[in-house]
Amino acid sequence: MKLFDKNNRFNLANLITFGNIACGVLALYFIQHSNFTTAIILAWIAGALDIADGKVARKFNLSTEFGVQLDSFADFLSFVIMPSFLLFYSLDIKTTTQEILIGIIFIFYIISGLRRLVEFNLKVDAGSVEKFFEGVPTPLGAILLWILYLLHHSFGIITNVWVIAFFVALIAWSLNSKIKIPHP
Repeated sequence: MKLFDKNNRFNLANLITFGNIACGVLALYFIQHSNFTTAIILAWIAGALDIADGKVARKFNLSTEFGVQLDSFADFLSFVIMPSFLLFYSLDIKTTTQEILIGIIFIFYIISGLRRLVEFNLKVDAGSVEKFFEGVPTPLGAILLWILYLLHHSFGIITNVWVIAFFVALIAWSLNSKIKIPHP
C-alpha cells in the first residue's frame, strides 16, 4: 500500500503533516474573521497532528528528508505564524505608532521562529530524535503565545499591550537561545 511507502510524498506520515498545514491555514482564516476560539481549536488539532506525524514516521519507517522539511514548513505555519497572528489581532492597539512598533516585535518573533526551524533542519537527520532541544521549540513557543493570549484576551490579567510585546520579544529570543528543553 502506498500509504506505507517511504518514497511516496503522500505516505501516511506526510498526510498527517498536510493535515497540520490545513489546520494552520484554516486557523488563519478564522483569525481574520475574529473567531479566535475556532482558531485555537484548530491550533490544538495541528499540535496533535504534529506529534502524530513523527510517531507514525518512526513507527512505520517513513522518515525522509522530505518529511523533515515538510514538518518544518507545517511548524512554521501552525506554531510561528498562526499564534503570532492570533495574539497580535487580539490586542487592543490604540495608535498607528503602537501598531508599527508592536508589529515589529511580532515580525522579530516570526523571523526567530523561522531561523530556529532552519537551524533545526540543518542539524537533524531523518528519523533521529535528540534527547534535548537547544532553545525553546516552536510548538512550545506557540503554547507560550497562547498563554499570553489567554492572560490578555480571556482573563484580562495582562491588559498592557507593551507587557505582552515584552513577553513576545522574550519568547522570540528564547527560540534561538542555549536553553536546554527535554524532548518528550
